[in-house]
Amino acid sequence: MTEVDMTGKTCVVTGANTGIGRDTAVALAAAGATVILACRSLERTQPVLDEINREVAEGRAQFVKLDLGSLDSVREAADQILELAPTIDVLVNNAGVAGIKGVTEEGFEIQFGVNHLGHFLLTKLLLERIKESAPARIVNVASRAHQRAGGLDFDALQEPTRSKTGVPEYNASKLANILYSAELARRLEGTGVTTYSLHPGVVASDIWRQVPGIFQPIIKLFMISTEEGTRATLHCAMSEEAGEETGLYYDEKGRKKKPKAPAQDKELAAELWRRSEEWVEA
Repeated sequence: MTEVDMTGKTCVVTGANTGIGRDTAVALAAAGATVILACRSLERTQPVLDEINREVAEGRAQFVKLDLGSLDSVREAADQILELAPTIDVLVNNAGVAGIKGVTEEGFEIQFGVNHLGHFLLTKLLLERIKESAPARIVNVASRAHQRAGGLDFDALQEPTRSKTGVPEYNASKLANILYSAELARRLEGTGVTTYSLHPGVVASDIWRQVPGIFQPIIKLFMISTEEGTRATLHCAMSEEAGEETGLYYDEKGRKKKPKAPAQDKELAAELWRRSEEWVEA
């Protein structure tokens, strides 16, 4: 991707304290953007804030506390972001969890709640500011793991993780990311706001921290670096080519790719949207 000047733009990146979120935030700041790092812990985010403010430019990075497993936390974070950001030119919904079991504060399956529902509410609360900032972009980090999800069991999404591994639930959450991004594009047609979903590659990041330690060195042999994993995200967030497209899905090299059939189901996407609206407003 050719060098892009992001001077004067404000970008919000969730899960920017580590992994591809961290590298994405650093790259956006290096391109000239002011970056808001929305993360769970200031302590874990401080090294990234220091790196950007020291090595790129002072005041270029700011922190907002965000726990996507709590809708109340999402609402508080959105309020803080709106106070900090007169414009939101790029929102990168990057944070995610994988291979864990449990429920969110509100009782949703933990991976669906964090990977989809928390981001759904955050985007909803920031959307007017994003539209006012058009041309603007919303980037949703999904995964090719969606290929192993045959659909969405809406009852299961409102219960603790059913499987022993959490993998089927993770796959469903990534399917939800792609369905949501495409539906959002349809609803934003004509606003100047474009949306994207992508597979970043199988990245050696902290998303795999719940995998038993004995297996981590082995699985990471087959993974790409976090820096390589930002390629698709940065393409969608900054490239001139991507700015002319919306609602599409991209592979780890930033190439347009058709997702599997369930991820192209417009009726399923509309139903996911309807239920997500109900759940975040309950």
